[in-house]
Amino acid sequence: MFVEIFGRSGCPFCIRAKNLAEKLKDELADFDYRYVDINEEGMTKDDLSKLVGKEVKTVPQIFIDKKPIGGCTDFEALMKAQFGITS
Repeated sequence: MFVEIFGRSGCPFCIRAKNLAEKLKDELADFDYRYVDINEEGMTKDDLSKLVGKEVKTVPQIFIDKKPIGGCTDFEALMKAQFGITS
């Protein structure tokens, strides 16, 4: 499983998602992730909306194997349901 987290610095939900991804990487053999700071990459929310396929107003926006799954709470719920792992 490969997860991409698009977030920005100072965002508490982005930090939570990144921390959960770190925990999953340590606990699951086939898990990896990439964190993209949209400000550092020069991305706008419009750019992010194009990636997601609909308008986004918040970060993080998280993709699992290139499919958008939503934000931090969606990611946490999926990982808890699939692996029993919480942040």
